[in-house]
Amino acid sequence: MDLGNDTRISEFLLLGFSEDPELQPILFGLFLSMHLITVLGNLLIILASVSDSHLHSPMYFFLSNLSFADICFVSTTVPQMLNVQTWSKVISYTGCITQMDFFLLFVGLDNFLLTVMAYDRFVAICHPLRYAVIMNPRLCAFLVLVSWILSVLNSLLQSLMVLRLTFCTDLEIPHFFCELNQIIHLACSDTFLNDVVMYLAVMLLGGGCLTGILYSYSKIVSSVRAISSAQGKCKAFSTCASHLLVVSLFYCTCLGVYLSSATHSSHSSATASVMYTVVTPMLNPFIYSLRNKDIKRALKRLFRRMQ
Repeated sequence: MDLGNDTRISEFLLLGFSEDPELQPILFGLFLSMHLITVLGNLLIILASVSDSHLHSPMYFFLSNLSFADICFVSTTVPQMLNVQTWSKVISYTGCITQMDFFLLFVGLDNFLLTVMAYDRFVAICHPLRYAVIMNPRLCAFLVLVSWILSVLNSLLQSLMVLRLTFCTDLEIPHFFCELNQIIHLACSDTFLNDVVMYLAVMLLGGGCLTGILYSYSKIVSSVRAISSAQGKCKAFSTCASHLLVVSLFYCTCLGVYLSSATHSSHSSATASVMYTVVTPMLNPFIYSLRNKDIKRALKRLFRRMQ
C-alpha cells in the first residue's frame, strides 16, 4: 500500500464487524443466506409481475423496478462482505470508488422509486376515476427514467468529488463497504466542499423525497377519512399498507444509521447499516407478497408453470 501523500493510493482496508476468527464462518453463512434470499425473493417478484397479465399495472411496474434496484443494491455490498471467509478485507482504490458509486446510485434509486410509488397510491385513492388516465404507461416510464437519471447524476457527482481528495497513511475504513462519509473522513486534504455537497444532496434528495411521501399520505388520509363505510376505509388503507411499511423500514433504518454514526462508534454505525443495506431489501418481497393476494396468485401460477 502506498503510504505517501498521494491520491494514487492502491487500496483500502475494510475492517468490517469483527476480527474474531471464530465469528468469520458465522458471518459468512449469515450474509450469504441473506443475500440469496434477497436475490431470489426480489427475482420472483419481478418474474411474477412480468409474466402475469393481471399484474400489468403501474403499481406492479414500479414494484418490479424496486425489486431490481434492491437486487443491485445488495449485490453492491454483500459480495465484498463475504470475503470475511477468505480473510481478504482489502479493496482496491478503483474498486472502492466504484462500489461507492453504485451504492449511492441504487440507494438513491430506492429513495426515488418509493416516492413515485407513494404518488401512485395517492392517485389511486384520491383520484380513482382518473387513475388510468393519469398513470398512463408514458408517465410511468418517464417517472422511472427520471429516477434513474437523478440517481446516476448524484452518484457521479459524489464520486467525482471524492476523486479530488488526497489520502495519506490512515486508509482503514471502519465499515463493511466503501461508505461515502467514511471515505471523506480518511482524506488528509480539505473536505469542506465534499461535506457541503454530501449534506446538500441528503437534504435535497432525501428530504425532498420524504416530504413528497408525507404529502402524498396526508392527502390519502384525508381522502380515506371522507369515505363513509368502514369496509371502504379498510380497503383503501390495505392498498398502501405494504408500501407504507417498506417506506417506514427504509427511512427509519437510514435515520438509525445517522444517529448511530453521530453518537456511537463507527463499528456501531456499520452494524446499524446492515439494516437498510441488507435486511430491508430482504424483507421487501415478503412484505409485498404476504399482504398482497394478487402477487400470491401470480406466484402460484408461476410455480405451476415452472413445474
